[in-house]
Amino acid sequence: MLRISLTVFFLLVSFLYSFTGLGEGASAVPEVKSMAKPDRCAELFREMQLEGEVNYTAFRQAVTGYYRIAQRKKEILTLIDFSKPSTEKRLYVFDMKGKKMLFSSVVAHGKNSGGVYATSFSNEYGSYKSSLGFYLTASTYQGKNGYSLILDGLEKGINDRARERAIVVHGAAYADPSVIRAGGRLGRSFGCPAVPQKLSRPLIDTIKGGSVMYIYAATPEYLAQSHILNSKDRA
Repeated sequence: MLRISLTVFFLLVSFLYSFTGLGEGASAVPEVKSMAKPDRCAELFREMQLEGEVNYTAFRQAVTGYYRIAQRKKEILTLIDFSKPSTEKRLYVFDMKGKKMLFSSVVAHGKNSGGVYATSFSNEYGSYKSSLGFYLTASTYQGKNGYSLILDGLEKGINDRARERAIVVHGAAYADPSVIRAGGRLGRSFGCPAVPQKLSRPLIDTIKGGSVMYIYAATPEYLAQSHILNSKDRA
């Protein structure tokens, strides 16, 4: 009787062993292909066809911050890339909904930030330097530099004194590409991101009223301090 019971037991085990596919070379756990979440920044970069024109690191940081800034009111993103010289186009305006670039232009930096390259930055009044980081565009006004756009800095200690310092977007004769041909670099401002005069009105009208602007430079100090880029909220 015991022999019969053991025989039945081993037959049953053998049947289950073959049925579940746990024979030699079989895996105990089914293989599941990992479904990685698509990288939104890389996807946008490809769709906007920015390769070779826009610095991907700067773009990625700008897009990351854009999605983390809840106060934004427009689906427009402006990137100023101060890792590039003033002799090159380094201001870009993106339509985030339409997934396309609307403007690319030269842009001036503060006169005490550097010559051809902007390498020094400040949040201090009277420094005549550019400030890095994230901003929200505000309202426009007619000032001594013509049609201008107020900027509100969003990062404490980095650019939050922008309005107090009158850091605005405006047109300027010294920000025209013709100045580069004559002097070897673009003219410089008192800290404002000044653009060619013929571009200032259409550009300002596109980005005014609560859009995000990001001013980038390859500086570890800024990255260490930025509460927006260091936020735990995923973009």
